[in-house]
Amino acid sequence: MANVRISERLPSPLDPDLAAVAYGLWAVPRLVTALQHPDVVSRQRALAALCSLAHDPEKAYQAIRNGCLQHLKLLLRDQEPSIRTRTTELLLVLVAHSCGREAFLCCDVLSPLAKLIEEPPHACKLNVHRTLNRLANFPSAASSMVSLGLLPRLLTMVTKEEDEGIQTLLLSIISLCVRVDALPALACHGVGVLGQHLSKPSLEVRRAALGALLAISVPLEGKERVCDGGLLPVLVGLLSDPDPEVQANAAGTIMNTVITTKGKFQALLAGALPPLLLLVSSGEQAVCLNSLRALTALAEAPSGRHQLLDQVPVLTSRTGAQEEPVVRRAAQNAIQVVTWTP
Repeated sequence: MANVRISERLPSPLDPDLAAVAYGLWAVPRLVTALQHPDVVSRQRALAALCSLAHDPEKAYQAIRNGCLQHLKLLLRDQEPSIRTRTTELLLVLVAHSCGREAFLCCDVLSPLAKLIEEPPHACKLNVHRTLNRLANFPSAASSMVSLGLLPRLLTMVTKEEDEGIQTLLLSIISLCVRVDALPALACHGVGVLGQHLSKPSLEVRRAALGALLAISVPLEGKERVCDGGLLPVLVGLLSDPDPEVQANAAGTIMNTVITTKGKFQALLAGALPPLLLLVSSGEQAVCLNSLRALTALAEAPSGRHQLLDQVPVLTSRTGAQEEPVVRRAAQNAIQVVTWTP
């Protein structure tokens, strides 16, 4: 006799915002085809479904192989803001995979995406900057961004942007691009722009600004701009910041800048020696190394060497056998320079 059996398992939820997904190998190709549908709702649902599927590397590869990126380039220019937002969300998911990053550059998606860096909808703008930040971690992509002339636009935007999250992303992208080529940023007064963000209350903004300043201070022109901009006293103050990453980047920027004679004397006048000596005993390797190397460069100035002669025991404390070889070698170099006699 038949009976009624009620399962304890709930039915799978059906999301009305997602397009119907075909079975097996047809799932991705059908959704890619639906991106060309004239109906806005159909395109929205196809994009939403692809965003869900593309987290799987295999599905992302299938989407790229079926020409998804070519359709997304067109959708970046769609008249409907929600379509552009969903498109940037899908691109963010795709560039998380190595196949997506390679195809991104091969299909020249960067050019149309870069046009949306000032897109009014917050969600779309956030997706664009997160995508660029993820791409800029790879030198070939960062080089393409520099070639497109994005650095001047990003530096202009970071001074106007009020949202701290987007500010941090902009500074991070600038930092990654400057590591490839700092000259375009220097040409549009990048050091001054970055210097404005060193005293921001947000820790993430300070970290990102210092990371960019560390990279831009590598070439000689960058060192001179840091000196001319009067940033060394600010950097000396940041050596006392409670965050180790801020300390490491501040010490690293000072280390780069004091290679020049002007940088040495400005840092000494700003009182860089006491906080740098305190950081020598830091447990963070980057903080300790950058401080030791900055002290080594400052010891090349007669006044710096004279002040450091009484602090040799502090430097000697990092030469023990228990220290990492790179730390021990940096401390030994510092002692050699400090104790040098003609």
